[in-house]
Amino acid sequence: MTATTPARSVRDRLIDAAESCLRAKGIRATTVSEVAEAAKVSRGWLYRHFPDKVALLGAAIVRLNEAYWSDAHAMLERIDNLDEQIAAGIRHGRSAYDDPGALLMKLRLEEPDEFAACAGAGVAGLVPDLADFWSRYLLAARDRGEIHPATDIDEASEWVARVLISLATVPGDTLDPADPAALLRQVRRYLMPGLQADPAV
Repeated sequence: MTATTPARSVRDRLIDAAESCLRAKGIRATTVSEVAEAAKVSRGWLYRHFPDKVALLGAAIVRLNEAYWSDAHAMLERIDNLDEQIAAGIRHGRSAYDDPGALLMKLRLEEPDEFAACAGAGVAGLVPDLADFWSRYLLAARDRGEIHPATDIDEASEWVARVLISLATVPGDTLDPADPAALLRQVRRYLMPGLQADPAV
C-alpha cells in the first residue's frame, strides 16, 4: 500500500484561493465569488466556512503573517551578532515588500483600512508586532554585551522597529539598502552606537 498525500481541506483550499486572489488583486478588488471559483466550490459552501469576505481574507492574512515571522526567525537564528541580524532583517523586510509573493507589508501600506478590517490590527499594529519580533534579539545582544546593560528592551525594540520600517520602505539619497555592505556599515555607524550608549545620559 502506498502512502498518499491527504487532500487539502475545503477550508485550506479556500484560504489558498484567497491568498492567490490577494496576490493578483489586493483586498478591495477581491470578491467572495472569485475566491469560491478559484477554490472550485460554490459560494454557499464558502459561507459554511467563512461568514464574509473580511473573515475569509483575514484567515489568509493570518496564515501569511505566521509564515512570514517564522521564516524571518529561522533566518536570524543563524546569525550571531545583532548588527548583522538587523541588516539581514532590513533586507528581509525589503524583499517582503518588493516580492509580490510576500504580501503583508504591501497590503498594510497600500490598503491600510481594508487590512485593518481583515487582520484586526492594521498599520497601527505594525510597529508593536515588529518591536515584539525584535525584543528577543535585543535581549540576547544585551546578554552578550553588544548593547548597553541598562537598555530598556521594550523601548529599544520599538525604536529598532521604526528604524527598520524606514530603511526597508522609504527611499533615500545616501544609502542603497539593497547593498549589503553599505547597509551593514550604516547599521554599525549609526544604529549600534545608539544601542550601546548609556540610556540614562
